[in-house]
Amino acid sequence: MIGNVVSRRYAKALFAVGAAKGEAEQAKYGEQLVAIAASIEAAPEATAFFKNPAFSAEEKKAVLNQLVEKASVEPMVKNFCDLLADRGRVEMLSAIASDYKAMIDAVSGVITGELITVSELNEDRQSAIKAKLEAQAGKKLELSFGTDESILGGIVLKVGDKVMDASLKAQLQILKENIKRGE
Repeated sequence: MIGNVVSRRYAKALFAVGAAKGEAEQAKYGEQLVAIAASIEAAPEATAFFKNPAFSAEEKKAVLNQLVEKASVEPMVKNFCDLLADRGRVEMLSAIASDYKAMIDAVSGVITGELITVSELNEDRQSAIKAKLEAQAGKKLELSFGTDESILGGIVLKVGDKVMDASLKAQLQILKENIKRGE
């Protein structure tokens, strides 16, 4: 919980700087943060390094600067990463990047969601479902597709903080509860 508050504060600060510079810069900062966070997450030893309190802020800063140089980021993002290293918050970079992306999406009217089905959907079906959901929402939708055999049938749609569970598993659970209550 505390991590969420801290990551949102850092994301909000960088977002404010990006907003002052313009929408294009703001989006660029977000992409660069995601790239750096992904490179850290791709190497489990890097994640462990940044979480380890035995290493000093200067050592973490030196390693982070090497990652930043490889990613060739804007000076503002480099300074932001240096600040995170100085404050011992590098391990939160992924959460900060996620919060930053959520802020950009909110401003640009993009919503993210996930559609879970029992089996894999083909590309045409995915495109049709996405188009229909975008039309209903009236906004651009970034939709990821997943599978889960435990739902038995139907779909589970998660958009933002809302969940629509139209799975067979959920319907059977409701039926079970009704039978228990004698309805």
